[in-house]
Amino acid sequence: MKEFTLKNENGIEMVVSDFGGIVRQLRVPDRDGRFDDVVLGFDAIESYFDGSPYFGALVGRYGNRIAKGGFSLDGRAYTLAKNNGENHLHGGIQGFDKQVWKTERIEGEGFTGLVLKYRSEDGEEGYPGNLDVAVAYKLTNANEWIIEYKAVVDQSTVVNLTQHAYFNLRGHSAGDILGHELVLEADGFTPTDDTLIPTGEIRSVEGSPFDFRTSCVIGERIDDADTQLEQAGGYDHNFVLNKSSSGALERAALVYEPESGRTMEVLTTEPGVQFYSGNFLDGSAIGKRGTAYASRSGLCLETQHFPDSPNQPQFPSTRLDPGDVYVSTTVYRFGSR
Repeated sequence: MKEFTLKNENGIEMVVSDFGGIVRQLRVPDRDGRFDDVVLGFDAIESYFDGSPYFGALVGRYGNRIAKGGFSLDGRAYTLAKNNGENHLHGGIQGFDKQVWKTERIEGEGFTGLVLKYRSEDGEEGYPGNLDVAVAYKLTNANEWIIEYKAVVDQSTVVNLTQHAYFNLRGHSAGDILGHELVLEADGFTPTDDTLIPTGEIRSVEGSPFDFRTSCVIGERIDDADTQLEQAGGYDHNFVLNKSSSGALERAALVYEPESGRTMEVLTTEPGVQFYSGNFLDGSAIGKRGTAYASRSGLCLETQHFPDSPNQPQFPSTRLDPGDVYVSTTVYRFGSR
């Protein structure tokens, strides 16, 4: 296994492993030019082998949950691992986050980067088809981390790739993220049952703790008496993005951390984003420099198609057929104010 360091002309530095495509460090400046590592993770790559809550990892074949570990395609039933209670989560027991990816450094005008490639063989974790995946990480001089996903398959399958970085814009060891301010470009979200599988409804955020259309402090409403929040222990929900057209690269979210002044803008071609407030962290994961990551010490903004889409035909399709190309782009843009 190997690690690669990407650095832009402004001093932003990213450390990437070929194991799981994991981003182990991401150092960005605050308003005073001080650099901190803003992603949760471990000092040693071996710590990611078992028990990591997907810190910084590429997730696939299917990011998020599939109900009862199964789906049907063209009348054929497929059985997947049940690794989240009765449900399938983030590609299964040995998902893309547990694989060693082939790597190639890339350079271009205004960026340095890495391409990661992996073949997921027919039947892996129960999914049909040989799936060839290529993911490009680009670190630009505009202080952007661009992720470009591509995949092709030789048999019809389902695909939903994402990146599972946990961010804390005060620094990975700085405590909880409840003081971060968040904007989500979403008029609706997909409520879930008590196993966190979408019910199929797309519910308006209007008048609810899920309305982040204007900037709101994350901790302001996270403990409100709301069934959806109580089931998840906070936010762990798919937000339905307001898109001008399908597949357009548009802003999904903006995060601002007032103490450091750091900002993170998220743009994506995807129709949804999972906002997860790190509710299931419990201090048992001892991370970089001995940091015990307690509940809500990091936030995830996982760009995606919707959870359980293979079982919910009214949701945007995650089907990929031979001859078609899966393409998706997400940008994390860092700044300060």
